[in-house]
Amino acid sequence: MSNSVMERINEQVKNALENAIVAAGIVAREELPAFVIETPKDKTHGDMATNVAMQLTRIAKRNPRQIAEAILEHLDKASASIESADIAGPGFINFRMNKSYLFDVVKEVTEKGADYGRVNFGAGQRAQVEFVSANPTGSLHLGHARGAAVGDALCNLLDFAGYEMTREYYINDAGNQVMNLAKSIECRYKQALGMDAEMPEDGYHGEDIKGFAEELAAKEGDRLLQLSDEERTTYFRNYGLEKELDKIKRDLHRFRVPFDVWFSETSMYESGEVLRGLDALRASGHVYEHEGATWLRTTTFGDDKDRVLIKNDGSYTYLTPDVAYHAYKYARGFDKVINIWGADHHGYIPRMKAAMESLGNDPKKLIVLIAQMVSLFQNGEKVKMSKRTGKAVTMEDLMDEVGVDAIRYFFTMRSMDSHLDFDMDLAISTSNDNPVFYVQYAHARICSIHRQAEEQHIALKSLADIDLTKLTTEHEYDLLRKMGELPEEITVAARDYAPHRLIRYVYELASMFHSYYKAERVITEDAEQTQARLALLSAVRTVIANVLRLVGVSAPERM
Repeated sequence: MSNSVMERINEQVKNALENAIVAAGIVAREELPAFVIETPKDKTHGDMATNVAMQLTRIAKRNPRQIAEAILEHLDKASASIESADIAGPGFINFRMNKSYLFDVVKEVTEKGADYGRVNFGAGQRAQVEFVSANPTGSLHLGHARGAAVGDALCNLLDFAGYEMTREYYINDAGNQVMNLAKSIECRYKQALGMDAEMPEDGYHGEDIKGFAEELAAKEGDRLLQLSDEERTTYFRNYGLEKELDKIKRDLHRFRVPFDVWFSETSMYESGEVLRGLDALRASGHVYEHEGATWLRTTTFGDDKDRVLIKNDGSYTYLTPDVAYHAYKYARGFDKVINIWGADHHGYIPRMKAAMESLGNDPKKLIVLIAQMVSLFQNGEKVKMSKRTGKAVTMEDLMDEVGVDAIRYFFTMRSMDSHLDFDMDLAISTSNDNPVFYVQYAHARICSIHRQAEEQHIALKSLADIDLTKLTTEHEYDLLRKMGELPEEITVAARDYAPHRLIRYVYELASMFHSYYKAERVITEDAEQTQARLALLSAVRTVIANVLRLVGVSAPERM
């Protein structure tokens, strides 16, 4: 994929600066230090700035202002679309650019369409993201919803940055919680048949369990009571798992979160993967026996204490199948193994990295991101319970109450490692204070302007026939510059695993558009200016839609 407009202009300025430094005799080309060209935060400082004069001080043994003056004397401004350059402070060089280079942004967005912003940052690398992975024993709740929103946005982002992506859900279908699910359904089944039955101590009391059992009683009668204990438990386990997983899949589908792989924990026991994992750990020399239990010496790799793999009663700890599962991820050849875990799993990271290292796997490939908790607020008060059921608020409740767009936007809006307060009243309001409404409205408003143009029989010409030099206002340059920044924004967000940056970016772009709309008329008496402005806004619309798509939010044409 070719370099973006902004990368090309940066490259031109950099080349012009390097040539000027060499021509001024400051240093030889091979001595040139690394330096950056950036966009100043304060627009009065120009369009671009560099600290290269300060970087050269040590090598050239001159003061940075003198170096900057020598550079400017030899700078070929025309070759890099530089209109003027001046020296600021101790030796910064600020540039004002000839804005014509920005017109290429409209061309690039128009040509690439839905692919505008794609970069090659992760090209040739395979990344796997495992997220949500809720126990299939009940409904998805708020924490799962945040993990789903940021996990899916991260997968979309990494895909857009060039990675080959696999999205994976780990089904905890082995162990006590699934046995408790089976026993809970059995108890409710007996009750549905009019029998006395007591819930197990760690049973699941949800309405869904009751519903599953009543369905079974209606369909099967008392037939299941004739089965042996083992057959009956297996039946209830499989039935409950299938029902709970169907519900989870239904909620995730509605939340616009697809998975490529649904990985069963049970399958690892059946295939011998867990035993192979234990054998590999023993072969590594980092396993020892103590007080009847089997331990992994994770302290060798920086963990704060060693961890038990097999308890003295012969049962496995949670760590044992988890280590086998992660070893299997490495064996599948991923370059990045990314997990999104809930806030309560923070302490689990060092032991998993230690376990991977003890098996000879590169612990740097394992990237664990923590999604912090969400607090719900309504009418200024914290919401703990669902109005419908009187129980904890589920993801389904929230989708019914607020809608998918608002949840996806708000849950991705902050860095995932920061706590999130979610204001439900704000999320459903149709005011500019609601950020998702504000951004979607920018898209819808541009669609409306194009419809007005059609009603006035103004057809948008092909870009080759449009004179983009008619774009002359500061608002227009701001929009062009901001759109031009998207490829770099995608690169940085992917590098930092930070989908929240996309939300900030699209909000800023929408804000610039709304300011432009207030300041300028798009359809004017000047037919050429109208064409240029319609082309500009068509590009803005594409960029907003592209970014919203990455975070799983719709871009409506009417609101």
